[in-house]
Amino acid sequence: MSDPWEGFNRKMHGFNNVLDRLVLRPVAAGYEKAIPDSVQSGVSRFFTNLGLPATALNQAMQGRPAHAGQSLGRFLVNSTVGIAGVFDPATHFGIPRRDGEDFGQTLATWGWRDSRYLVMPGLGPRTVRDAVAFVGDEQMALIARIDSSSVTDKLLIMQMVDGRARLLPLDQARKDAMDDYTFVREVWAQRRNRQIEQDLRSNRD
Repeated sequence: MSDPWEGFNRKMHGFNNVLDRLVLRPVAAGYEKAIPDSVQSGVSRFFTNLGLPATALNQAMQGRPAHAGQSLGRFLVNSTVGIAGVFDPATHFGIPRRDGEDFGQTLATWGWRDSRYLVMPGLGPRTVRDAVAFVGDEQMALIARIDSSSVTDKLLIMQMVDGRARLLPLDQARKDAMDDYTFVREVWAQRRNRQIEQDLRSNRD
C-alpha cells in the first residue's frame, strides 16, 4: 500500500498509541475481565446487527441486491426474535451471514482502488478513500439516527470498548513486532485488500 505520508502517519500512530495505552486498552481489558464471555458476545452481536442496514445499502450500491436482501432479512429477524440483535436466530433460520460493508468498500468497487495510506487521530488506519467515505458511513449508521444524544454517546462508547476488547489478542503480536507502525499498516492493508477483493469477486459472480 502506498504510504508517501509516512512521517505524518507515524506521528498520528504514536498519538493513537498513547491514547490507547492511557484510556482505551485499560477500559477494554477491564471490560473483558469483568464481563462474562456470553454477555460480551451478545454485545458484539448487537453492534453487528446495528450495522446490517448500512451493509445492505452498500451491497445494493455495489450491485448485489440478493446479498442486500439477505442482510436486511437478518436485521429484521435478529432485531425482533433475536431481541435487538443480542441473539442470532437468523443463522438458525438459514439466512446467510455476510461480512460487514462500508462506503469505502463501495467506492473501491466503483473504481477507486488505489488510495494512499492515512492514519487519522483517534480513528487509526485508513486510506484517503476511506477517510472520504467516513462521511457517508456516518450518514448510514443507525446510531446516528437516534434522537437522544445521550443514548448515542453511550452506544458509541460501548461500541468502541467492544471493538477494542476484540483486538486485545493482537496486543502481544504488536509487542513482538520489530516495528509496530509497519506491523499495523501491513495487517490492516491485507485485511482491507481482502475485503475489497471479496466484493469484486461477488460482483463478478
